[in-house]
Amino acid sequence: MSDTISTNLVDDGIDRRGFLKCMAWAGTGLLFTVSGGVPRSFNLSTILSGGFDPEAAKAIRESSFTFVQISDSHIGFSKDANKNVLGTLQLAIDKLNAAGSSDLLLHTGDLSHLSKDEEFDALDQLLKRVKTGSMHFVPGEHDVLQENGKNYRERYGKKTLGDGWTSFDHRGMHFIGLVNVMNLKPGGLGSLGREQLEWLAKDLKGLSASTPIVVFAHVPLWEIYPDWGWGTDDGAQALALLKRFGSVTILNGHIHQTVQKVEGNMTFHTAMSTAFPQPNPGQAKGPGPMVVPAADLQGLLGLTTVNYIEHNSHLAIVDSTLNRAETTKVSIDNFTFAPKSISIKAGTRVEWTNHDDIPHTVVEVNQKFKSKVLDTNDTFVQEFAKAGTYKYYCSLHAHMTGEVQVV
Repeated sequence: MSDTISTNLVDDGIDRRGFLKCMAWAGTGLLFTVSGGVPRSFNLSTILSGGFDPEAAKAIRESSFTFVQISDSHIGFSKDANKNVLGTLQLAIDKLNAAGSSDLLLHTGDLSHLSKDEEFDALDQLLKRVKTGSMHFVPGEHDVLQENGKNYRERYGKKTLGDGWTSFDHRGMHFIGLVNVMNLKPGGLGSLGREQLEWLAKDLKGLSASTPIVVFAHVPLWEIYPDWGWGTDDGAQALALLKRFGSVTILNGHIHQTVQKVEGNMTFHTAMSTAFPQPNPGQAKGPGPMVVPAADLQGLLGLTTVNYIEHNSHLAIVDSTLNRAETTKVSIDNFTFAPKSISIKAGTRVEWTNHDDIPHTVVEVNQKFKSKVLDTNDTFVQEFAKAGTYKYYCSLHAHMTGEVQVV
């Protein structure tokens, strides 16, 4: 991508010449230090493998406290991209613990793959091993598949508000956890919603402009690649509320790769997944688990540590039988409904089959029909009795849209 910065222009890893887009690192993760509102980045895998940078050592010594971000654990995923997500999460935890105890751990969502209790149970057992003072969570879309996220909130959101948003203070820094995965729109992006934005305004109102702010949410608050739903439709409203503060760090997940930009007083950072990588934006037919050689996998998974210092196209197949309505088939593959638009006669059934390694749903925009969560090779069938146009989308990946025209 032409936006990718391949070399750092100054020794702190941040290009100061202006608006940064898509600064990507491959590796285990990044260690951030924040001093005077300016973040500095160091490669965590280099530090932990013995290539300790003296500057990083000094930054760690001088930091007031350390906190860690992990993201997109996808416990329960077992496809070709990574058949052992528990193992790679354990590796990430081992690296974290080797770097020493942190004050806080922030998990920026998709803890689970299908929101199952046994997936959350397995995650909890691993997280008990992390050397940290406290843990804080926001949900990803994969965490709210059951009862609109009820089981997630019962475990990880007991002291949160609304759908799970929260804020707290720690040693002079104000942390804000936002939820932007509950109201994904057809063909759209993540969404915060009016109620949460009003709460955010009230939460920030009494704070001094000199208060360092850390915001963490699952879907990026800034638009990285809208065609894949990598952004938040009302994120700009939240950023406007944060603009008056001198130091704002925004941590997100969802896209399974490290992308950073600096804009004025705000540093934006997305984290690598501990489960599987995704392709770079625009370099594949769509997002989703990316299979890489086993030797390369660990280099594409990771975590983030922060130190703070105070001051393919498919044809429809039609089956006809004597005893059943005609059936038109739609394939879900490469994060696409194929064919995207179909025209059928009234009384025809449409059968969707998920061929992806990631779960999807089929949801009519006005809730006239709605599938369960479709795992790999699962199907959903809907019979269309009345003429009309039925637009639908995947509620997990809202950029995926389709249309059924009934004549």
